[in-house]
Amino acid sequence: MITRFGMRSRLMAGAMLLALPATAWASDVTGIVTDASGTASLQGAEVTIVELGRTTQADSHGYYSFSDVAPGTYTLRARYQGAPLFETRIVVPETGELTADIVLGTDSEILVVGQRANLFSALQRERAADGVSSVVTRDAIGQFPDQNVAESLRRLPGVNILDDQGEGRFVSVRGLDPNLNSSSVNGLRLPSPESDVREVALDTVSSDLIESIEVKKSLTPDMDGDTIGASVEIHTTSAFDRESDLYTVKVEGSYNELRDTLTPKGSIDFATRLTDNFGIAGGFSYYQRKFSTDNVETGGTWDTANGVDFNEEVQYRDYDVERKRIGGTLSLDWRPSSTTTLYLRGIYTQFDDHEYRNRLTIISNGDPVSGTDDSALFQPSGSSSRIEVRRDLKDRFESQKVRTITFGGETQTNGWHATYQAGWARSSESEHGSLDPTRFRARFNSGVDINFDYSNPHVPAFALVNGADRFTDPDNYSFNRIERTALSDSVDQEWSLRGDLARSFAMDGGEFTVQGGVKSRWRVKRYDFNLEYYGDYNGPLGFADLVGNPSYGLADIYPAFDWGKTHDFYYDNPGDFELDTEESGFGSAESDYRAKEDVLAGYLLGRWDSSTLRAIGGVRMERTFNRLNGNFVQLENDNCAQEVCVDPVQFTRSYTDWLPSLTLRFEPRSGLVLRAAGYRSLMRPNLSDMAPRFLINDDNEAELGNPDLKPYHAWNFDAAVEYYYAANGAISVNFFYKSIKDFIVDSTSSQGGIYNGMAYDSIDKFPINGETANVTGVEFSFSQVMDFLPGPLDGLLFQFNYTFTDAKGDVLTDGEPTDPREIMLPSSSRNTFNAVVGYENGPLSLRLAGTYRDKYLDEVGAEAAEDRYVDDHFQLDLTAKFKVTRNIQIYADWININNANYFAYQNYNGRQRLLQYEEYGSTVKFGTRIKF
Repeated sequence: MITRFGMRSRLMAGAMLLALPATAWASDVTGIVTDASGTASLQGAEVTIVELGRTTQADSHGYYSFSDVAPGTYTLRARYQGAPLFETRIVVPETGELTADIVLGTDSEILVVGQRANLFSALQRERAADGVSSVVTRDAIGQFPDQNVAESLRRLPGVNILDDQGEGRFVSVRGLDPNLNSSSVNGLRLPSPESDVREVALDTVSSDLIESIEVKKSLTPDMDGDTIGASVEIHTTSAFDRESDLYTVKVEGSYNELRDTLTPKGSIDFATRLTDNFGIAGGFSYYQRKFSTDNVETGGTWDTANGVDFNEEVQYRDYDVERKRIGGTLSLDWRPSSTTTLYLRGIYTQFDDHEYRNRLTIISNGDPVSGTDDSALFQPSGSSSRIEVRRDLKDRFESQKVRTITFGGETQTNGWHATYQAGWARSSESEHGSLDPTRFRARFNSGVDINFDYSNPHVPAFALVNGADRFTDPDNYSFNRIERTALSDSVDQEWSLRGDLARSFAMDGGEFTVQGGVKSRWRVKRYDFNLEYYGDYNGPLGFADLVGNPSYGLADIYPAFDWGKTHDFYYDNPGDFELDTEESGFGSAESDYRAKEDVLAGYLLGRWDSSTLRAIGGVRMERTFNRLNGNFVQLENDNCAQEVCVDPVQFTRSYTDWLPSLTLRFEPRSGLVLRAAGYRSLMRPNLSDMAPRFLINDDNEAELGNPDLKPYHAWNFDAAVEYYYAANGAISVNFFYKSIKDFIVDSTSSQGGIYNGMAYDSIDKFPINGETANVTGVEFSFSQVMDFLPGPLDGLLFQFNYTFTDAKGDVLTDGEPTDPREIMLPSSSRNTFNAVVGYENGPLSLRLAGTYRDKYLDEVGAEAAEDRYVDDHFQLDLTAKFKVTRNIQIYADWININNANYFAYQNYNGRQRLLQYEEYGSTVKFGTRIKF
C-alpha cells in the first residue's frame, strides 16, 4: 500500500539531482518520521530501503539515516504500529544527501494522543529494540495516570512494584530483588539517596516529569554491565521529540479515605523550538499528599510454651504521613550543523516525608499460662513474668533529593557515528531533629491480665481480662527515653564520562557496523549519623499532659500521644533531659561509613543489520576499585578504657570482569520477530554491606560489615517470540534463564566467635555470599485494540501480561551451619500479572487496571521457621477522563479500589503467623488538564 509522502522530500531530491556533479559514487539518505497531525516525532519507526535490504529505526527525535547509498531509484518503506504501511519511491543522487521526511497516518488519525497512542508507541519501540525490553510512554499532552515513576512501571510485562505504605516504591523485574536492577535518567546512572541500599526508590521521581521509561531486560556490550534484573532507563522531554509546541497545565486534588483530607497537586509542561535548530523543554511538578496507615506488628520469632503458640511482643502502630514531591526538569537541544546534535539536560526532585507514628507495644516477659490454637492468656506474677507496656511517638522528617546534569551529543557523517556524554548525579537523604521515639512505659508485675486472640491472622486482638483501669491510666506511665536524630546525612554522588565511536559499512543485503567505546564512573557514598540519647527526665510534665486522640482503626490504643504537645515537650524544655553519653556515642559511631567506587569500562562490538536479521556480538570489560572506610565500635571493656571506643578501619579492593554477549533479532516475515540473547552480567554489593562497620553492643551481639563480599555474577539467556498485528495489537512469549553465582543474603547466628580479638556471643547481622542460584521463567504478553468490533464497542482495548519466575538458591544458615538450605531468592515472586481493560470513544476514556504479585521471601532467618515472607498482593485502580474541549480535559483516578493490604508472616507450626500487617484505604484524585 502506498500512502502520501511529504512533498518537501520530493522537491529537495529533484533539486539535488540537478545540482550535484556526476562524478561521485554514494550519498546519505536521511529524514524525520512524524505523525500526520504534526504533533510529534515517531520514535522506533522502522525505515527500510527495500532493494538494498537495509533497515534502521528512528531515534527519539524521529530521525533516521542511511550512509553510503549508491545512486539510483529505490523503494522507501516505513512501518509504525497502528498506522498503515508507508511506501514511496526515492531517487538517490550521486553525491551529497537526500532528505526524505516521512509522514504516517492521517490528519483524522492522530498517533500520539490517548491510550491507543501510548500502546502503539510502546509496542513499536519494543519491536524495534535490539534486545528484550518493555516500554511505557505518555502521550503528546503529557498523561501518566500514576503518582510516581515506580507506579508507572507497574503495568509492564514482568514488572512489579514493592510498596511502601501503599505507594509504589521499588521496582522488581521478573520477580527478582530490586537491588538487582540499575536505574538511569537521560543515560546517566542514578545513585541511591538511602544509606543502606544500591537500588533507587523511584517514588522520589514524579511521573509528571517523565516522557518515557524503558525497561531493558537483556544487555548488549555498549550497556553498563551491572544489571541482572533489568536496566530501567528514564527519559525526560526534549523539544526535538515534537514537531509542534507543547504547553500544558494540570491542577489536581487528592483525597485519602483513612486520613479524610484533601491535598493539592499541580504541574506545568512545555516544549518549544525557538529556532529550527534550537529548542527548550521542561516542566515543574508539586504534589502534597496526606494519608494514614493502620499497622500491627509482632516483635520477631514466634514460640511455643505450655502447648500454646505465641509471640512475646505485639505492636499496634498508627501512622499519619504527609509527603511532598517537588520536581523540575530542563532540557536544551541544539543542532549546530546537519551532522551534530548537542543537549544539556537536568532534573531536580525533592521528596519530603513527615511521619508521625503512635505505637502501643505490649511485651510479655513470661510464658502464657493457658490458651488455644487461636489464643494466649498472660497473667504476670512477678518480675520474671511481668507485662511491659510501652507507648511512644515517632516524629520524623526526612528529605530526599536527586539531582542530575547531563551534557552530550552525537555526530553522524559519512558512515561514522559518534556519541559522547559527561554527567554528574547526586542523591541525598537528610534528617535533622527527628524524635524517634519519645517513650513512656509501665511495668505490671501483677493485676493486669491480657488475652490475645489470634483467630484473625492479620490482626491479633487483645482483651484486658483484669486491670483495664491501670492499663489505660496515663499516670501509670513514666518517662523512659527520647532519641533525637541530631544528624542523619546520606550522600551518594557519581561523575561519569563516556564516548562511543561506530563505523558503518554498506554491504550486499545489509549493513555492518563496528563500534567501540570507553566509560569511566567515579562514585563516592557516605553516611554520617549523630544520635542524642536522653534516658532521664527531671521536668514537671507527665504522660497525661501529652495525650491526644488517635485515629487508629485496628484496636483501641488510648492513651496515645498528641503530635504537637509531644514535639513541644522536648523543644520547649531541653534542659530537663539528661543526655546519656554512652548510648549517644555508640549510636552515633556504629553506622558511619565512606565508600569509594571507581569503574573503568571498555567494549568492542560488531553489528549486522538487514531487513530480516540483526546480530550484535562483542565483549565488555569493567574494572572496579573500592576504598572502604568504617569504624570498629565497642563499649567499655578490658580492651576499651572509655565509655565508647571508636577505631577507624579501611579496606581497599579491586577486580576485573569480562562480560561477553550475543544478541540476535530475526524477522522472517513482517510482524513476526524472533529474539535470542546470551550475556554475562554482574551486580556489585551494597556499599553499606561492604563498609567495614563492626560493632559489639552491651548484649555482646555483633553487627558486621563484610568488605570481602563478592559481586553477584550471572550468565543470562533470553529467547522470545513476538507477533505484531498490522495495526491493532501484539502477542509475545519470552523464556529467560539466569545462573547467579555468589548471591548475597543477610545472615544471623546464635553462635559466638571472635572478631579482631573481641569475643561476641551472637551475630545480629552479617551479609554473606550464598552459593549458586538459578532463575527460570516465562513472560507472556497480549495487547489488542478491538477496533474490528461494531461501534461503540470498537473503543475497547485489552492488555494482559503474566510472568512465572522460579528463583532458587542455596545458603548456609545458623540452623544448618554445614548443610546448605534451598531458599527462594529474596524479593522473588513466583507469579505476577497485570491486566488492563481500556475504553476510548470520542471525548471519553476509561481504564481499569489490576496488578498481582505472588508472595516472596523478604528476609532469611536462622532456620526455615524464622524466614520472613510477604503475602501476595492484588490491587485495582480506575482512571476516567473526559475531553471537554479540544484543549481541556477533566479526569479522576480511584487508587486501590479493593483496599489491598500488606501482610508479612512466618510459617510456624504449619500456620502463617503475623510479623506485619498494614492497610491504607483508597485514594481518589481528580483534576483538570489544560493544553495551550
